[in-house]
Amino acid sequence: MEPAPHILVVDDDREIRDLLSRFLEKQGMRVTAARDAREARKLWPLGRYHLVVLDLMMPGEPGLDFARWLRGQSDVPIVILTAMGEETDRIVGLELGADDYVAKPFNPRELLARIRAVLRRASGEGAAKEPPAKVIRFAGWTLEPGRRRLLNPDGAEVSLTGGEYELLLVLVERPNRVLTRDMLMDLLRGRQAGPFDRAIDVAVSRLRRKLEDDGRNPSLIKTVRGGGYVLAATVERG
Repeated sequence: MEPAPHILVVDDDREIRDLLSRFLEKQGMRVTAARDAREARKLWPLGRYHLVVLDLMMPGEPGLDFARWLRGQSDVPIVILTAMGEETDRIVGLELGADDYVAKPFNPRELLARIRAVLRRASGEGAAKEPPAKVIRFAGWTLEPGRRRLLNPDGAEVSLTGGEYELLLVLVERPNRVLTRDMLMDLLRGRQAGPFDRAIDVAVSRLRRKLEDDGRNPSLIKTVRGGGYVLAATVERG
């Protein structure tokens, strides 16, 4: 049997920590809770965590600083909690490599759905039923779906977060096809983008940097004005 997912919850609100601990444990997950970033840093080396739920608005070290530190340690999936309307913090969190977000106040079941979706993406579940290609080549780059690895034209591995990998996989599976933000949001997270939701734009920007695709004049992931994005490359599967 697969081990129960181990979730690290970092939030200064004791009620939220207790609520999430009880709720997620009832869903078959293991939970370790920290009241701030300082405590979370101490707990980090003591457990093998499958996902981190991180509040951005905490006293002491801000959640964004901890997210930056955490991303430097590991590619562990991160779901951030933000205050309603705090779009800037949410965007910065996504830029730092968070995989998803939920705005406070939130329904625990919505957060559970986000956690399960991110864990599925991280484990590679929910992929297409057809046998996955051993390698996918495009513009000199090589993607290895079985190992969730990206190799640059020189053969060196490029580290990707779970969200970056999933976005790239969606694009290479649909080359030379315009994908709107709503389509990408639906394919990646199963929800539609709101008028002020820049999550997809942030994710594309991060992925372009990893692919060394000039953000000002991208040639690989192109922006379609009023449309969305398109991977402008010939894709070979083998």
